[in-house]
Amino acid sequence: MGLRSVAYSLYERRLLAGLDTDRVPRHVGVILDGNRRWATLQGTSASAGHRVGGERIAEFLRWCDDVNVEVVTLWLLSTDNLTRPAQELDQLLGIITDTVHDLAATREWHIHPVGALDLLPVETATALKEADAATRDVDGMTVNVAVGYGGRREVVDAVRSLLAEHAGRGTTLDDLAQVLEPEHIAEHLYTRGQPDPDLVIRTSGEQRLSGFLLWQSAHSEFYFCEAYWPDFRRVDFLRAMRAYADRQRRFGN
Repeated sequence: MGLRSVAYSLYERRLLAGLDTDRVPRHVGVILDGNRRWATLQGTSASAGHRVGGERIAEFLRWCDDVNVEVVTLWLLSTDNLTRPAQELDQLLGIITDTVHDLAATREWHIHPVGALDLLPVETATALKEADAATRDVDGMTVNVAVGYGGRREVVDAVRSLLAEHAGRGTTLDDLAQVLEPEHIAEHLYTRGQPDPDLVIRTSGEQRLSGFLLWQSAHSEFYFCEAYWPDFRRVDFLRAMRAYADRQRRFGN
């Protein structure tokens, strides 16, 4: 082990020892950004960068397990990404399918797809649903895999679902308008029944949410990390946990 590795190991231990276990986020959202830029720096293909990024996920989830995070949402593919060139998109969908299959095979977490699955190829949507069904009984952290996900699309889908539910009950639009509250829409989101994200992490240095968990992140804390996702280390994760624990959450006040 080199001197740099020893130093990082000691720093990790210090960060972990100093972590306030009473101030750990229940739900962590992650925008896994920078795979393609990492690949460019390495002189390799975009698909190679996505594959390395996919291989990083299980390790990250175990870090979350170590500090007792209950829910993780991973943004793997946005609705905007679906317009990428066919060859690149096919490769990316294949990597996502392999990654989700491998995560489900560990039997460590409940893998739950969130997104507009109807926009995805049938084989991709089927693989996501099968991972969900195969891990539904796992007594572990819930891992939302956001594929074909867009924050605006989620809100639209929630409203559609809400309207369809009330139409089935015979509720008129006027009656619904009189009683409609934010929680009624929240009950139809992809993440219904889950706590909203306490912390959202974005890698690659970009400081925007791009519509990620648009509704749910109203009171989230944000942590922007310079590292590209394939280079995201446990030290970076623990720094994010420390930054979250040090903040005074105001929930809009």
